[in-house]
Amino acid sequence: MLSYGLRSLHRPRASRSVLGALRSRPQPRWSSRCCYATAAQEASKLDYPSASKPYYVTTPIFYVNGAPHIGHLYTMILADVLKRWHQLKGSEAFLSTGTDEHGMKIQQAALRHEIEPKQLCDQNAAEFKRLAASGGISDDVFIRTTEAKHYAAVETFWRKMKSDITPHLGLYKGKHSGWYSVEDECFYPEKLVDSTIVPQTGQKIVVSAETGSKVEWVEEETWFFPLTKYRDMLLEFFDNNPTWIEPASKMGEVRDWVEHNLEDLSVTRPYQRLNWGIQDPDDPSQTIYVWVDALVNYLTITGYGASWDSPDAADKGMWPSDVHVVGKDIIRFHAVYWPAMLLALGLPMPKKILCHNHWTMSGRKMSKSIGNVVDPFDAVQRWGDDPLRYFLMRNGSLHRDTDYSNDLVHTVYTKELQANLGNAYYRVARPKGKTAWSTRSAVDAYCDGVFETHRHLNDKARPELHFTALDESLSRVSQDFAGLMDKHDIPSAIRGVTDLLTELNRFLSDTEPWHISKRAMSGDENATVMLNWVIFKACEALRIACILLQPIMPSKTARILDELKVPLEHRTLEWARPGLERNYGLTQAEIQALRRPDQYDTIFPPIAATEAKKPRSNSRDATLKHFAKRS
Repeated sequence: MLSYGLRSLHRPRASRSVLGALRSRPQPRWSSRCCYATAAQEASKLDYPSASKPYYVTTPIFYVNGAPHIGHLYTMILADVLKRWHQLKGSEAFLSTGTDEHGMKIQQAALRHEIEPKQLCDQNAAEFKRLAASGGISDDVFIRTTEAKHYAAVETFWRKMKSDITPHLGLYKGKHSGWYSVEDECFYPEKLVDSTIVPQTGQKIVVSAETGSKVEWVEEETWFFPLTKYRDMLLEFFDNNPTWIEPASKMGEVRDWVEHNLEDLSVTRPYQRLNWGIQDPDDPSQTIYVWVDALVNYLTITGYGASWDSPDAADKGMWPSDVHVVGKDIIRFHAVYWPAMLLALGLPMPKKILCHNHWTMSGRKMSKSIGNVVDPFDAVQRWGDDPLRYFLMRNGSLHRDTDYSNDLVHTVYTKELQANLGNAYYRVARPKGKTAWSTRSAVDAYCDGVFETHRHLNDKARPELHFTALDESLSRVSQDFAGLMDKHDIPSAIRGVTDLLTELNRFLSDTEPWHISKRAMSGDENATVMLNWVIFKACEALRIACILLQPIMPSKTARILDELKVPLEHRTLEWARPGLERNYGLTQAEIQALRRPDQYDTIFPPIAATEAKKPRSNSRDATLKHFAKRS
């Protein structure tokens, strides 16, 4: 691990050696006209000819000045679901996440704790790694901006911004004055700050009108990126790619910012004021702006600065990314600053920016000072990683802030996971008592064509039953789910599967296979066919629902598919069609060998809603004590 003192920040030797090798090669230079035209041409189409590469999805790298919160976990899970979705479709996919470890906030936090910045970063980066593990995140790389390979990438990017672009489009040095927020690590225009009073102290301060963060007036000499020169190019790009940012409302906000608030961007801070960061390799009096440093991480992961560094490189690794997943508070950095810098260097743009809203509690923004922040580790411990993933993906939104509470999670848990998916599973795969059946026999009956000889399946004693009630839902659920997932409408996709499971439970209640089973056991051949028909249709609904829900709940769905003996290689979207899988299910002996579980051993065991609620009866009290003891 790298080690830096608070007052002395040295570049790692590895980055120097890499950069030395890069400097020894001839560097491409473009005229202003050539660079601008090439970038504009690429920006207009977002259709880059490149070798086949994995679907590359990124989370933001998370700032390590504080502990992780539920919003961090939500972002990780959202990106993880997208990765797993593409794997479900049969594609190779790659997920990156990590930590942003430079900047004024880190420097000040380290001073408050009287430790070196690197020590603070090591401690908090470990917490974000633990968060990814606890949330079941299948990240392929966890990048830290204090790594040597990232230094090399940033310094390569920085030198090209200085030397490979003509002066009026590249970096220039000047004096900057403006309102600066340490919390947001950015400057704000005069019209986007307001005066306010701190309620606790009565102190008058100036804050950002957007975020409410305190700002202070700063005057300093820095390097600038001429962002205003890229205004027309950005607007042209937005016009040619109207769905580049999702949802559309965020694209509207970004366009408005570019049209009305664009200013040249100060991309360094004086080293005397900020020494915890990557220094300008040619001007050690300056430290590279933390957001330039941070955004380059998406390139670092692809080998930029090591195996490639030019827009003409035949192999750019996984670049461009297929989607950047970001929160609404950092959309401007990703949708204005980042594309402008990529355009300046003629590099391909990311293919999509997916912007989500925030989580609130009791309708209020989560805040440590208010005390309404949700600890994600506590939430995972309480609900389990898969149920929490399910809730966050079901209730989270790209369009509006969403409220979080234990009662809300409990309602979803009991109604949709326990009473719907869990109930359907145990009704089909673990029948009670002597009214048993075999899921394997039901599948075999289908494979043997038994149902074809009973096309007019009916129960003479109960002619009102509709034994084909599930057919329509089974025929369309996978296609509907895929369409919604490809549109990034994960909540609606989940609801579609939930509706199928609700229909499945209704189908079982209507057909009552436990009654049909008794008649089949007495030798009624028609009842045997009807029983196998009902169980086969129920198995198919359960199998398809669990295949589709794998990106959302990978562990719970794997457990059900395992117990149904669905082959591992047949758990992709291609196999989520009725009647396709012909080799799964348990024999009656295997089912009988699986004991009916105690309620606390079920796939979704009972969990108390809120500790504040008093038990309504002695039995309830005993239940809670039993659960607490087992926990």
